[in-house]
Amino acid sequence: MYVYDEIDQRIIDDRVEQYRDQTRRYLAGEISDAEFLPLRLQNGLYVQRLAPMLRIAIPYGMLSTRQLRKLAQISRDYDKGYGHISTRQNMQLNWPRLEDVPDILAELASVEMHAVQTSGNCIRNTTTDQFAGVAPDELEDPRPWCEIIRQWSTFHPEFAFLPRKFKIAVCASETDRAAIHAHDIGLELVPNTDGELGFKVLAGGGLGRTPVIGQVICEWLEKKHLLSYLESILRVYNQLGRRDNKYKARIKILVKAMGVDAFRERVEQEWQVLKDGPTTLTDAEIERARSYFTRPDYQTLPADADNEALQTLLAENTEFARWYQRNTLPHRVDGYRIVNISLKATGYAPGDVSDTQMEVVADLADAYSFGEVRTTHQQNLVLAEVASGDLLAVWEKLSAMGLATPNIGHLTDIICCPGGDYCSLANAKSIPVAEAIQERFENLDYLYDLGPIDLNISGCMNACGHHHIGHIGVLGVDKKGAEFYQVSLGGHQGKDASLGKILGPSFEQDAMPGVIEKLLETYVALRTDEEQFLDTYRRVGIDPFKERVYAQDH
Repeated sequence: MYVYDEIDQRIIDDRVEQYRDQTRRYLAGEISDAEFLPLRLQNGLYVQRLAPMLRIAIPYGMLSTRQLRKLAQISRDYDKGYGHISTRQNMQLNWPRLEDVPDILAELASVEMHAVQTSGNCIRNTTTDQFAGVAPDELEDPRPWCEIIRQWSTFHPEFAFLPRKFKIAVCASETDRAAIHAHDIGLELVPNTDGELGFKVLAGGGLGRTPVIGQVICEWLEKKHLLSYLESILRVYNQLGRRDNKYKARIKILVKAMGVDAFRERVEQEWQVLKDGPTTLTDAEIERARSYFTRPDYQTLPADADNEALQTLLAENTEFARWYQRNTLPHRVDGYRIVNISLKATGYAPGDVSDTQMEVVADLADAYSFGEVRTTHQQNLVLAEVASGDLLAVWEKLSAMGLATPNIGHLTDIICCPGGDYCSLANAKSIPVAEAIQERFENLDYLYDLGPIDLNISGCMNACGHHHIGHIGVLGVDKKGAEFYQVSLGGHQGKDASLGKILGPSFEQDAMPGVIEKLLETYVALRTDEEQFLDTYRRVGIDPFKERVYAQDH
């Protein structure tokens, strides 16, 4: 992973001291609320319903154990002893005191972390596949490209005050685990007719009030031109994006208004000015970025199928076997597994991780996964490099900490924003709905029979819970001052991305587990042997689900 050099460290240290003085002046009454607002947002600080919220950047989801332990210590010393993993792979602290934030930022800087560009109308944290570098279906490790984008976009003077926030995601695998179609810019590494890898570029995707699937504006872009092409897109957006209405300020509105062909043509015109200029990536610069993502010192180990000791353990220990099957995945190297750490235990807010749990995961990473931990946009954690012979020890320690719920990819592995319990923008609470659904569907055998299902919950139209691209999406809405929930079906984040279709009138909170149960009963009644939930929905459409859920109204 990337390590700060002297210049990086100086920039972040200076930023901390600058913000410390800004906070001092604000608390002394020398700066008004309106003047302080952009200053705190540029340092990741929001004012939420009950307290400030600090969003900490975790570039493309990569953490060293030193950094994770620092997050644990900060959450214990300055917050309430836990952090929340966001769908941008960042961490949020929900209870810091405003006057403590400069000290928190200084603590973060001591381990090469910060909170810049986690808020405001700028280029946010670039995200990617949480299994980058270890996934068997990967064409190339996308993390060096994320790092190149991060270095280019951080403190970029031209893009510090865009019409609206801006999000980029990178995918380099056969399966899209980065949701590139739901981003302002989505980048996919693909081969051309000669087999040379370059970028397919999508633009104009996004969720929120007006969900849109991104459209291809360049089928294949030579790697060296990545930054100049991105800069061309950003320039067009910066020049033409609306600033008079924040609900119409995202690039998706601009692309839709212009039409994708006209937008592409405008980007091409801008690119002709920038192409082959100073932002052209040299081979040396690309190799410099790649040098931060080295191959660990793997042991020569048998494949899992040939590991007799592992196979015996799996045969004798049902709970371990269940976790192995659901929460671990094949690695590109024989004898290793990718371990998903579920932050979706029943009774706990999805995505929350305590200080003690962070420290245990850091210990496990040091002992078994080359000192590295990853966050995911599904709000879980990953140990990406665990030898199969160490899996039992890892599982036992995770189980003791409530981190081994074997539900990854299944119904109770819910993506959920903080909602009305914290966020001042939310129309309704999200966490109680998620917990009620988890409690109703605790039976693991039933979950496994249902197969993979993405259930995503957002507390408002900002869609921080990505409800639009959940197989089942839940949106909190305000109905004459009361909290209700709208359900959508058929969303999907993959390469055949789709947006969910609204089922019908919204439901009261207490009704939600029953509504989900009726949807699942309909699916089970209609599916074929080979179908998963999304397959069945796409074959039969929304009407059978609607008829079953609203049957009592007729």
